[in-house]
Amino acid sequence: MVSYIEPTNIQGSRSIMVHKVAVIGAGPCGLTSVKACLDEGMEPTCFESSDDMGGLWKFKEVSEPNRASIYRSLTINVWKEMMCYSDYPIPADYPNYMHHSKILKYFRMYADHFKLLQYIRFQTKVKSVKQRPDFSRTGQWDVVTETRDGYEENHIFDAIICCTGHFNYPNLPLKDFPGIETFEGKYSHSWDYKGPEDMHGKRVVVIGIGNSGGDIAVEGSRVAEQVYLSTRSGAWVIRQVSDNGLPVDRFNTRFVHIMFRLLPMRFLNWLGEKKLNSMYDHAMYGLKPKHRLFSQIPVINDDLPFRILSGSVIVKPNIKEISGSTVVFDDGSTAENVDLIVFATGYNYDFPYLPKNAIYKSGHRIGLYKHVFPPNLEQPTLAIVGFIHSDGAIMPQAEMQARFVTRVFKGHKKLPSNQAMIKAVENDTKKIAKNYVVSKLTPLQVDLVEYMDDLAKDIGVQPNLLWLFLTDFPLFKKVLWGPVTAYQYRLMGPGKWQGARKAIFTQYDRMYQPLKTRQLNAQQGSTTGFLIKLSLTFMAGGAAIYYIHRNPTTISTLVSKLRPQSV
Repeated sequence: MVSYIEPTNIQGSRSIMVHKVAVIGAGPCGLTSVKACLDEGMEPTCFESSDDMGGLWKFKEVSEPNRASIYRSLTINVWKEMMCYSDYPIPADYPNYMHHSKILKYFRMYADHFKLLQYIRFQTKVKSVKQRPDFSRTGQWDVVTETRDGYEENHIFDAIICCTGHFNYPNLPLKDFPGIETFEGKYSHSWDYKGPEDMHGKRVVVIGIGNSGGDIAVEGSRVAEQVYLSTRSGAWVIRQVSDNGLPVDRFNTRFVHIMFRLLPMRFLNWLGEKKLNSMYDHAMYGLKPKHRLFSQIPVINDDLPFRILSGSVIVKPNIKEISGSTVVFDDGSTAENVDLIVFATGYNYDFPYLPKNAIYKSGHRIGLYKHVFPPNLEQPTLAIVGFIHSDGAIMPQAEMQARFVTRVFKGHKKLPSNQAMIKAVENDTKKIAKNYVVSKLTPLQVDLVEYMDDLAKDIGVQPNLLWLFLTDFPLFKKVLWGPVTAYQYRLMGPGKWQGARKAIFTQYDRMYQPLKTRQLNAQQGSTTGFLIKLSLTFMAGGAAIYYIHRNPTTISTLVSKLRPQSV
């Protein structure tokens, strides 16, 4: 049975008025995209092919084809304050690093709080998205959906937001492993992994040292006879538990970001690698990679070094060949009587429901302006949210992307010409290739703070440090020295949230709250860190005052220019 949904009336060839928006996927990116549409007064319809929200974070015992999959023990490697949405803090009593079940509960609370569920159509798959014949004038799209019962519908939407992620299609490069057809045991991709049950007493080879490969090697080593971790290029491994037992994410501050702009990258790499090697020498552990620390996102794993030290995980180079139950490595060493091989070899990406002419390729990656908009379309009514890779969680980045997208859809932000966007995309590709180690499977990497600030500037919500220094010095200190949490992008401009300032001032309270499980006598804390921070704050303030003194513009004129515009 087929039904037909009537279109919204849209007039004008250059001034596109978007009202009805299709959001594809109800994971973390889809949820925040629905909310962003509502915030801008648009009418979203979210199509979710499964029976629940959460996307990747909805655990299922059996992996479903063409859908992201996680393992039973998965805990996110990003601090809760750095992964939450900007206007809805994670509850204070939730752990700092959350199990996937807690993350899904948070998504449910977010959806309930902002009343998003009524806009989601579950068990509805998007089969195709195509430009309408009058697309160059209206920017509209034909969308075909199908329910679980086979009920098919044709819709017309003014705009599309794709939120289907890039962990749906496992990359299983069997051709790169000569002799795999002779292997006498079992092999699978990490996408299929749910737990170590099949590893009890077995000899296991894990191929790939990304976060999944490291987690699987560690978990498997607790029950397996022996685990070998094979890596082609090695990796820098950092801990979630950093100095004084605090989350390592707290070091991702604006002050640190400023230092990264001022100091030579060679020095920063040396300093960071020295810090990591002081905890465990990466060369001695067989982990040292070919690339420098800040050229690729590091592996986050607190347990892997000890498993290596205890001998339960043995690090090996790339596999040369496989013969029966024997795995031969590039250095000539072997692993005998191997029972199981796990390919933690990443994912391919695809958007099978989109027309081919909507995809612009740039190098190894899909080229998107601001990593969101295809630069080659006649009208900017298609956006891809969440197709990004950085040193931070996807939730606040997707939220910022969605806010940017909906501002464009509503006409508050105009995009450059197609030629200018294509040029910007190509420049981004060159910049990424210059600064990071990229490949076909990992073609995209950005700096979290730089990217968030870039989008925030376009939206009009980037925190203005000088304005804060002049008008709210306590908040200035928190924004400069504290972690770059998403609350900072709700202090001013469109979408300003009255609770943002309080959320920033209480973010460390929420960090300590779940640790207060045993009452202790009050002890005097160290003042050393406070004094250092205070002196550096005055240095930064002095630099700002010196700048004002040297600038011929009067303070009153400067303040009037910096004052946030009311919206």
